[in-house]
Amino acid sequence: MLLVLAGMLGGVIGTAGGITSLVTYPALLAAGLGPLQANVANTVALISGAVASSAASRQELRVHRRRLPWWAAVAVIGGTGGAVLLLVTPPGVFAWLVPFLIAFAAALILIRPTIDEPAAAAAAGEDTAVAGWQRVVAAVAFFGVCVYSGYFGAGSGILTLAIVLLLVEPHLVRANAVKNALTACADIVPAAMFAVVADVAWWAVIPLAVGSGIGGALGPAITRRADPKVLRTAVAVMGFSLATWLLYRATSP
Repeated sequence: MLLVLAGMLGGVIGTAGGITSLVTYPALLAAGLGPLQANVANTVALISGAVASSAASRQELRVHRRRLPWWAAVAVIGGTGGAVLLLVTPPGVFAWLVPFLIAFAAALILIRPTIDEPAAAAAAGEDTAVAGWQRVVAAVAFFGVCVYSGYFGAGSGILTLAIVLLLVEPHLVRANAVKNALTACADIVPAAMFAVVADVAWWAVIPLAVGSGIGGALGPAITRRADPKVLRTAVAVMGFSLATWLLYRATSP
C-alpha cells in the first residue's frame, strides 16, 4: 500500500513539473530496499509511464519524425552506458553519491520556471534558428543527460526538456512530447537490463508501477487546482531533507 500511494503521489507530482523519483525512491528505501536495489526497482517500475506518455504524443512528434531517430539513438546509447556504469559501481560508492544526485534533482525543481522561458518567445512566434555548433553542444549535453538517466535518472526529464527547448524545439507542447519520447528511449534499455541481470525486487516494482500509472492518469485534473509554486517548493524541500539524511547515513560509522 505504501508503494501504491507513493507511485500515485509521484505520478501527480511528475505531471505538475516535479520529479517523480523524489517521492518513489525514498518510498522504496522505506520499504526496506538498499540504495542500489531501490534505484533499480525505481527505473523498472517507472518505465511504463514513460512509454505511455510518449505513445500519447504521436501527433506532436510527427514534426520531428526525421531527426527524432538520431536523438533516440543517442538516448539509447547514453542510457545504456549509464546502466552499465550503475551495475559495475560498488554499492557503497552509489550510496555515497545518491545524496548529491537527489540534491541536484531538488535544485532543478526550484529552477524549473527558468527552463520554460523560451516557450514565451515561441508562443509569440519568435522562433530562432539553431546554429550548427549549437546542435553539437546539444548532442553532447544530451548524451551526458542520458548517461545520468541510466545511472540514476531523477531530474533527467527536466534537463532533457531544457536542452530541447533551448536548442531543438522552442514550442513547449512539442518540446515536452520530444522530451517524453527521448526519456523513454533513455530508460527502456536500462529497465530491460536491470530486469534481466540485476536483483529486481518485483514485489516492490509491481505496486509502484500500478500506483504510478494511476497517479499519472489523475495528475492533470489534480494539478489544475493546485498552485505549482507550492508543489515545487514542497517537493524541493523534501528532496533536500532526504539528501541530508542519506548523506548523514552514508558517512556515519
